[in-house]
Amino acid sequence: MFKFLKDKLSNLFKKKSREIVEEAEVKQEPELVEKREEVKEIKKEIIQVEEKKQEVLEKIHGLEEEKGEKPTEKRIIEKKIEKKKEELEQLEEKEEEKKEEIIKKEEIEEKEEKRPGFFARLAKKIIPVGTIRLEEKHFDDLWNDLELILIENNAALEVLDKIKEKLKKELVGKEIKRNEIEQTIRQALKNAISDLLLEPFDLIEKIKHSEKPYVIVFFGINGSGKTTTIAKFANLLKQNNLTCVLAAADTYRAASIEQLAIHAERLGVKMIKHDYQADPAAVAFDAIKHAKAAKIDVVLIDTAGRMHTQSNLLAEMQKIVRVAKPNLKIFIGESITGNDAVEQAKKFSEMIGIDGIILSKADVDEKGGTAISVGYATGKPILYLGTGQEYKDLEKFDKEKIIQGLGLE
Repeated sequence: MFKFLKDKLSNLFKKKSREIVEEAEVKQEPELVEKREEVKEIKKEIIQVEEKKQEVLEKIHGLEEEKGEKPTEKRIIEKKIEKKKEELEQLEEKEEEKKEEIIKKEEIEEKEEKRPGFFARLAKKIIPVGTIRLEEKHFDDLWNDLELILIENNAALEVLDKIKEKLKKELVGKEIKRNEIEQTIRQALKNAISDLLLEPFDLIEKIKHSEKPYVIVFFGINGSGKTTTIAKFANLLKQNNLTCVLAAADTYRAASIEQLAIHAERLGVKMIKHDYQADPAAVAFDAIKHAKAAKIDVVLIDTAGRMHTQSNLLAEMQKIVRVAKPNLKIFIGESITGNDAVEQAKKFSEMIGIDGIILSKADVDEKGGTAISVGYATGKPILYLGTGQEYKDLEKFDKEKIIQGLGLE
């Protein structure tokens, strides 16, 4: 869940913390930077020496092959070989000097025990100590990239403003150890997002301790997984020894009643329905009447999934609310639709007054902006996440799991 956003954030934290440290080194410790540049140059010289050694070895090999049978020619070539070997020895000495120079510059203490090779002796690196003060320019640079990432991953604009405000307050002017910058930025974002995520109430416990029947109306546009989510919730009620009846108050969408009826049959629960084009409020009224007579604990009312931009159809939803007088109004939105789901939830909340949110298809949401945004944008908590195709795949919303999904734990 949220893998795309998680990877983006992780890469950004690493990049920005590295840039801040490097900038501080240039500004505060030019000697350290100069020393590192010197080491780079020495390593280049070592490579040049090794290349020269190879040339000398090849020359020696060539001379060995030129040796003839005549004593005079043989002695001349042997002298040439001897000179080349001396040259090779000098190169090896120079190479060793350069390597020792690197060891000295990097301040690495050699141990007496045997090491497998030169570069193994360089394994112990010096970590810069001290602290860095995060300036406003550091924050602005971080936020420019972070804002783009959050926008790409469906975070709502009002959420971006709040995150920026909280991050700036927590980071700017803070003295941070150099090796803790990445974790500090990560923790600050975790705190900001955690504050945005509203804690859900325990709906099952709420139902158990309320007068029966407990009436819930579900809203959401077509294709958001509303009817399937209602079936999942009916299953959750059964698992908690609560009875329920389904009300097929979506009397407009083709096959909507049949779809809910299939779920009702599979779950073994009663469904109240009228004919297509019937008054949805009447269906809700009859379902509540049946629940009272049959002493059923909960009434779950499915409604038409009309576009949230059509005010006359939202007015129809308002009529259902007036008639049913529900204990709870829940908006169901698709997690993967991002800002569309946020805007839908806001519109339903304005027109009807939702009490909670369920996000479907959260298991395939790679971005995560909807989960971060929708609760804050509406002021209502996310109660559950749809995490699969089976009835059991309805998971209670957990702030910590969202934080973990974003890689901020």
